[in-house]
Amino acid sequence: MQEKIDITVFGCERDEAAVFRKLSSEYGITVSLIEDAVSEHNAKLADGCQCVSVSHKAELSEQLLLALKHAGVKYISTRSIGFNHIDIQAAGLLGIVVGTVEYSPGSVADYTVMLMLMLMRGTKSILRETQRQNYCLNDLRGKELQDLTVGVLGTGRIGQAVMERLEGFGCKVLAYDRNHKAGANYVSFCELLKSSDIVTLHVPLAEDTRHMIGREQLEMMKREALLINTARGALVDTAALVAALKEQKIGGAALDVLEGEEGIFYHECTQKTIGHPYLSALQKMPNVIVTPHTAYHTDRVLVDTVSNTIRNCLNFERSLGNV
Repeated sequence: MQEKIDITVFGCERDEAAVFRKLSSEYGITVSLIEDAVSEHNAKLADGCQCVSVSHKAELSEQLLLALKHAGVKYISTRSIGFNHIDIQAAGLLGIVVGTVEYSPGSVADYTVMLMLMLMRGTKSILRETQRQNYCLNDLRGKELQDLTVGVLGTGRIGQAVMERLEGFGCKVLAYDRNHKAGANYVSFCELLKSSDIVTLHVPLAEDTRHMIGREQLEMMKREALLINTARGALVDTAALVAALKEQKIGGAALDVLEGEEGIFYHECTQKTIGHPYLSALQKMPNVIVTPHTAYHTDRVLVDTVSNTIRNCLNFERSLGNV
């Protein structure tokens, strides 16, 4: 007998809620939409649901996972590609399966190229000066992508989408990944860093990729090279990056993600003192752009994320013979 499928959705924002309501009726399931992020205090709201959905904005510790297990949760679908906000080892020991979602790589790829262009043309300084009604031309002339070499670190779906977009600009593209795919010009990690005018990061965060860009790697890069990070903040040693920028060892950086962004990004902080050790320094630099982990934030990704979350949960229920 087919069981009724219920999914509890934590950290559900208003635009997500509208799509969940629409698609839940199409898929014939019931969703409980919780605005607050999942926590030890509200985990009991999942009582009776084997499947829950969580946002990447919530940290799922062993204690929180234990609370979810006590509520009967067996499957967690995170509405993100990454899962470094979840204690995967603890989940495994508790018998909880964790799934991620895929969404349009075009969202992050488009944003990545936009950040490249903004850095190359000194857009941050131009906008600041025009807001002051200073319409003089910037002393620093911009560059054109067709004259540059771009190094893409990580050639998964997003990295490949970035390379596809760069083809239209006529620039030389180098690639580095442990798994080579057809159509890319692969070189060693060191050669990519030494040869690229722009280095863009598209690898997952893991123990072996944490701080993959540190002091040593920054010193390998060209003096005018630009660093783009739309992947995960901890891929970059932020202290080393700030030092390299202050010492003019690289030309600039665009960061949509930041090491230690938790509790800052996605929050209203205009009336707060931010305790991050490097954010203020980075924001004051004319050759640095910081945005709040927003590269993925498009209408297409919204629909992809919700529909794939529901599919993930249904597939898990099918594996148990409930559908």
